[in-house]
Amino acid sequence: MTMVIEQVMPSLFWLILAFQFLHRVTGNAEGDALNALKTNLADPNNILQSWDPTLVNPCTWFHVTCNSQNSVTRIDLGDANLSGQLVSQLGQLSNLQYLRLNNNSLSGTIPMLLTTIPSLQVLDLSNNKLVGDVPVNGSFSLFTPISFVTKSLKIGTIIILARINYNCDKTYVGN
Repeated sequence: MTMVIEQVMPSLFWLILAFQFLHRVTGNAEGDALNALKTNLADPNNILQSWDPTLVNPCTWFHVTCNSQNSVTRIDLGDANLSGQLVSQLGQLSNLQYLRLNNNSLSGTIPMLLTTIPSLQVLDLSNNKLVGDVPVNGSFSLFTPISFVTKSLKIGTIIILARINYNCDKTYVGN
């Protein structure tokens, strides 16, 4: 019996170790996506200091709201003095409904993977330094109020001067 235990223990140890690693990789995918955003941003006011990637889920982080299944539904980082670029990993937040990053100094383009978030209803990227085309497909067509108040973003060949509202049949572009 002792010999059987001695033979099984190393295998059991490696199995438990592999399970722990697999759980870390799959169990915190939303936290990993948010951590990718955090590491890509400059945060001089330490707004994101509670974003600890070692936690099981990000539901205890400031500026993050989760549903009863501990899945991220809201990120509220407007007026946070953040700079840097958005990351495509945000597209992994499949239950995200509300993303507010307005009045920061975000630069670069809007990642196309944001259009794959099926539940995204509100996106506010206004008053940043984003450039390029605003994706007009996927979940972006389902937005309630959406605004990109900036002179550098474009929908096709239209330069956005104020806000885009997808609540009606026509797209409003104005001052």
